[in-house]
Amino acid sequence: GSMIDARKVFDRVDNKDLVTWNTMLTAFAQYGLGKEAVSHFEEMRKSGVYLNQITFLCILTACSHGGLVKEGKRYFEMMKEYDLEPEIDHYVTVVALLGRAGLLNYALVFIFKMPMEPTAAVWGALLAACRMHRNAKVGQFAADHVFELDPDDTGPPVLLYNIYASTGQWDAAARVRRMMKTTGVKKEPACSWVELENSVHMFVANDDTHPRAEEIYKTWGEISKKIRKEGYVPDMDYVLLRVDDQEREANLQYHSEKLALAFALIEMPAGATIRIMKNIRICGDCHSAFKYISKAFGREVVVRDTNRFHHFSNGSCSCGDYW
Repeated sequence: GSMIDARKVFDRVDNKDLVTWNTMLTAFAQYGLGKEAVSHFEEMRKSGVYLNQITFLCILTACSHGGLVKEGKRYFEMMKEYDLEPEIDHYVTVVALLGRAGLLNYALVFIFKMPMEPTAAVWGALLAACRMHRNAKVGQFAADHVFELDPDDTGPPVLLYNIYASTGQWDAAARVRRMMKTTGVKKEPACSWVELENSVHMFVANDDTHPRAEEIYKTWGEISKKIRKEGYVPDMDYVLLRVDDQEREANLQYHSEKLALAFALIEMPAGATIRIMKNIRICGDCHSAFKYISKAFGREVVVRDTNRFHHFSNGSCSCGDYW
């Protein structure tokens, strides 16, 4: 998760081949460094190296993660100049590009104009965007297509439930929950882990199984108190349970990534970069809290979730809050 080191290694390579260029482009994409990715891509074009379909998938992903809609659309069209035919992954990424930007209707039009039948992955990208923007109408439409094309995928029902729950449509959320129960769909438990001295320490939400759980909870309480003084306010919108405000706030405080961070602060020397892995997308409230923590404690924190890297430093994140 160190872009600085990756760039140094890249610059030291004398004869850069396609794999070397594409690897660096992928790194920019995973970090959400869209503008840097565009600059790298243009440099790549000028170098004369052959561009392939993977190259364009990388730059489209970077544009999607960086919110560069105009550039992403231009690069998608540019594939024709290189006699490259877009594959399904390119279409999925463009749908994600438009969806992340909130252009859900444009994403729908793009899907309908595809020269091939949209796959479950295409509709899944739209569904994920609807979760981000809390659009239940388009989300239900996308989910219906995913259910038909890939009924065994357990992710889409969870996304649809989250959309309804986040918009307070509890009857619809309950309907989705009943469907999940009937079909045997179970939500994957969120977990986060840190590696210290060749040992992996894993946490789940409200975890009390760690040998040092009491110390971890106490430390998080101190962290929470400090960042609240700095301006952090828990975001209740990320609690997808029908409970009162007090319980909603309590539910937020002990997410797996927060417990992992508290443990890392206890164990790691001052100034050391903290690296956390998570098996699903980082929670929006945790994302906000980590920005405050990076400034209040003078720590760099790198979180790798299922989508990308988040590098927190001095109160901001490398994703620019676009994720």
